[in-house]
Formats: sequence, structure tokens, C-alpha cells
Amino acid sequence: MNPVNLLDFDLDGLAAYCEGLGEKRFRAVQLFRWIHQKGAADFTQMSDLAKSLRDKLAGAAVIRPLSMLSEQASADGTIKWLFDVGAGDAVETVFIPEDDRGTLCISSQAGCAVGCRFCSTGHQGFSRNLSTGEIVAQLWHAEHHLRQRLKLAAGERAIDNVVMMGMGEPLQNYAALVPALRTMLDDHGYGLSRRRVTVSTSGVVPMIERLRTDCPVALAVSLHAPNDPLRDQLVPLNKKYPLAELLASCARYLDAAPRDFITFEYCMLDGVNDTPEHARELLALVAGPRAAHPVPCKFNLIPFNPFPASGLKRSARERVTAFAKVLQDAGVVTTVRKTRGDDIDAACGQLAGEVQDRTRANERLTRPVIRIAEAPSTTSKRGSPS
Repeated sequence: MNPVNLLDFDLDGLAAYCEGLGEKRFRAVQLFRWIHQKGAADFTQMSDLAKSLRDKLAGAAVIRPLSMLSEQASADGTIKWLFDVGAGDAVETVFIPEDDRGTLCISSQAGCAVGCRFCSTGHQGFSRNLSTGEIVAQLWHAEHHLRQRLKLAAGERAIDNVVMMGMGEPLQNYAALVPALRTMLDDHGYGLSRRRVTVSTSGVVPMIERLRTDCPVALAVSLHAPNDPLRDQLVPLNKKYPLAELLASCARYLDAAPRDFITFEYCMLDGVNDTPEHARELLALVAGPRAAHPVPCKFNLIPFNPFPASGLKRSARERVTAFAKVLQDAGVVTTVRKTRGDDIDAACGQLAGEVQDRTRANERLTRPVIRIAEAPSTTSKRGSPS
């Protein structure tokens, strides 16, 4: 029988596992702290665990890290790791140092099945979901490696901000995602604030509803278009969950969210979605008097990181500035994301790893140039506000 990977368990799961070994919950808490707070992978190092428990764990359980295939460091301090997850698949994880925090961008799938036109991960296709242990192992490696590398003092944290914005659509791997989030948040684990853990989604509406109940953290929604016809072309998931449904779900999510706003991510694509008219349409969609579902929000405008298969170009700086000004003048908080790690292909939308595609992405995403749909004057074909 294969040994159990203890990185697969949140604290409640680990307590249930230990109970099955005849141990009380406080032993699970001790074990959880050794794994996540101290980065121990060897049961013999866990000096305050009863020897009887260590003997039970030996051979029956492991703390299984991911095998690192490569590490690249950017001129701006960003670090990208490529991790082997078996069967020819590899995923990427990115550490972004900032003045006030260290951010880790974590992958949730080997590839992605959503197939957004501007994302190199989507163009590579989809192989499989990562397990909870494979998601957590990215944080486990980065946190404890960086503590040593940066020579941090005891108790000093290398990572205090996690974004589920790496490879994959996190909410399409919900069963593995939620225990991973709970491990990140647990005071006996990494002790991260709910405000500092962000799940990014392209709009899987039913799972947004479940996350609101099960484990509400900060939410970022990949919007990228102000109307359904254009978003259908950029984010194919929109055909299943159009904007009206998505925005209604976002409004409900705020009832439980740790922040009082939703972050809308918006990739700036030259000549596609970047005109002042598009910006005004966005305002009408989320904040205008005719908005069916007004959503307190901030916009994060993302410079597109071009790759050949996309057929798309980055919006000019002055075009991004003009777009942002329309939103800002209306009182909507709007930032332009600073591009980090683009010299090592670690910037937003560039993560690709290595994936044994099961979805024929190259075939699906070989399409004609996007035709910009005219914004309707009142409502779209599915009734979403314009």
C-alpha cells in the first residue's frame, strides 16, 4: 500500500487520520505544526511527538514534496520554479517579492481547460487536477526554501500573500482547493489572513457560491470584456455562465468575503477590449444606475504578455492610461498591474509548464482573428446590462 501524503490533509483531515491511528487531536496539531510551520519532512526530527506515534507514521505516511525541475530568477527578484507532478506533467509556481510583502502565485491544475484566448496556459491544454498535497507542496517548498535563502529570523515569514493565479482554473478543482486553502489559513499551519489569500476564477458560478459558504477568501474574477459577445470570444466559459449570472454571484459573495470589494482582472488587448467606449460599458455593467447587479469592485488592468499562438497584441501604454482614467474619474479604484518576471516568462498569462494535453487545445484555439462585437445600446442577447 502506498504511504499517505500528509500534505493532502488540512488540520481536521489530519486529526481524523491520527484518530484512526488511536491518537488524540493534540497530536495532530503537533504534527501539523512540524510539517507546515517548521518545514519538517522527517518524522524522526519531530522531537515532541510520542515515539509510539512516530513509529506508527514510519512507512505508513510521508510528507511528499514536489520534485523541482528548474529554478529561474528574474532581474527584478521574481523566482519561478518548475515542479514535476509526474506522467510528463510539470507546473510552475512564482514568488514575487515586494516592499511590503512576499506573494506566491500557485498552480491548481496541470494545464487549464478553460482556454482563454490570451493565456498561454490555456493554449497548452489540460492534463489533470492537482491534489491538495501538490497544491500545498508549492507553498511548503517556497516558504521554507526562502526562509533559509533570505536568512530570515525565527518566526519571520517569507510569504504572507498567496494568489491562486498560476496554471489552471482553481474552482474547477474545488475538492482539492478548499483543504489547501484551509491549511494556508490555519494558525497552526501558515497563518495567512483571509484577506491575503486570493482565488482567481474565470467565472465558475456554482463554485463561487460554494466557496462563499465553505471557505470565503478574497476573490478575483477574470472579466476581460464588458459584454457577452466579446467575452464569449475571449473567455469561452462565459457561454455557460454569462455576465449577468457571474455578477449576481459576485454580489452575493461579498456577504461573506473578507474584503468589501471584488477584484476584476482585465487583460488589455490592443484593438480588442481597450477603448474608452469599452471602459464606459464596464462602468455601466458593474456600477452604473442601470446595472442589474452593482458590484463594489476594483479593476486591475493587466498588460498583455504576448505569445505567438494568441494572435493578440499588448495595448499601448497611452491607451491603457486613457482606459484607466475613464474608470478612475467615475470613482472606481483602478490599478495597472506592474509586469514582473517577464524576462523569465513568469508574468501573468505566461505560465505554461509542461502538460500532456488531453483537450486538443491547439485545435480548439486555432481560430480566426477576434471580431469585435458592437455593444448593444440597452441589453445584450442574454439580457446582461450594457
